This record gives sequence, structure tokens and C-alpha cells, in this order.
Amino acid sequence: MSASSRSRKAPSGRAASIDWLSLSAPYGLVAGVDEVGRGPLAGDVVAAAVILPSGCDLPGLGDSKKLTPARRERLSRAIQACAIAWATGRASVAEIDSLNILQASLLAMHRAVAALTCAPEFVLVDGNRLPAWPYAAATVVGGDALVPAISAASIVAKVIRDAEMLLLESAFPGYGFAIHKGYPTPAHLAALARLGPCPAHRLSFAPVRAAAAQCGLDPG
Repeated sequence: MSASSRSRKAPSGRAASIDWLSLSAPYGLVAGVDEVGRGPLAGDVVAAAVILPSGCDLPGLGDSKKLTPARRERLSRAIQACAIAWATGRASVAEIDSLNILQASLLAMHRAVAALTCAPEFVLVDGNRLPAWPYAAATVVGGDALVPAISAASIVAKVIRDAEMLLLESAFPGYGFAIHKGYPTPAHLAALARLGPCPAHRLSFAPVRAAAAQCGLDPG
């Protein structure tokens, strides 16, 4: 059976939990993959891939967005210590603007899996879209709350991206990146209108393009 023929979308809810277990059961090394940063107006999109051992006990794994920052950081360290392998991948702001955010997100996930020190036999991806890759894989809608390896990947990716947004705060003060992490909050949109976009902003996103036009900048 080809990798593409094994690639299926697991249904949402309880059925997804049953399906991903049955799909991945025949395989030894199963990687979970998730990305962080599709919605923000600034910064890279970051993905992580994690292969957990079967006996890995990490209480508290769940959707990274629902965890406190301190809890995420502790879990990220535990995940990295426990994992058989973990890696990250990214797509830059320039790639996001060139490809579009969906394709850039898929590229980041592909890079994360390719960077693993051991090749997975099967890959479970959060969401409903798979990258174009040679791996046997399946999508799991809501997988960051259902599949431990995807939850782990979500946590690792978010901790790394959040730390990068703190660096952007230092490089481009005034936008509030440390607080909103690049998402289009009212405070961020107000800063965009006041300051115009910085080099970390995604010009392919409508609010950024509008702010650039308002400032007399050519969005390209």
C-alpha cells in the first residue's frame, strides 16, 4: 500500500480517537506534528514533530493554547527529555507572503518531520490537510487535544515561537509582540495603524497591507 493511499482524515470527536489508534497501531515509530502561528500578522510559522516512546508518561498533555505559559515550558522540557526524537521546522515571513499561509504551514511541517533524527513509520498531523511528502500519514481534526504526540508537538512549537516573539518585541518595540504574539488583537491593530508594518509583518495579510497603504508604503 502506498503512503498516499494510507493517508486519511480521521473524523472529529470520539471517533477520531478510535481511528488514529487503529491507523497507527501497526507502526513502531509514530510522529505527531502540529504547527503554531497561522493566524498572527507577524513572525514565522513554526512546526514541530515529536516521536514519543510507548511508555512515556507526561501528565497534562493537551492543546497548547489552553495551558499556561509556565506549564507549557515545563512540559516542553519534559517532552524533549522523554521523546525518542523531536525536531522543528519553519517557514519565514517571506515564504508566507510568497506561498500563502496554508502552503507555508505545510512546508514548515514537512521540514519538521524531515529534521527528525530517525524517520517515522507513520505520521499523525493535526488538522485536515497533509503536506505533499513520502510518509504514510493521516490527519486528525482536533488532534492537539486527542493524540499525545500531536499535543507534544503543539507544545514544543508554541514555546519556541512564543520565545521568538519576545525577541521581536526587543527588535521592534511598540507593537506589543510579547503580549499578543503577533495575533490581530485591537492593541496590535492600533499599533499597526500608528507605526506602520515592520519587517516581521506579513504583507500578504489584509490588515498589514491596509496599514502599509495607509502609511504610503508599497506592499509589493
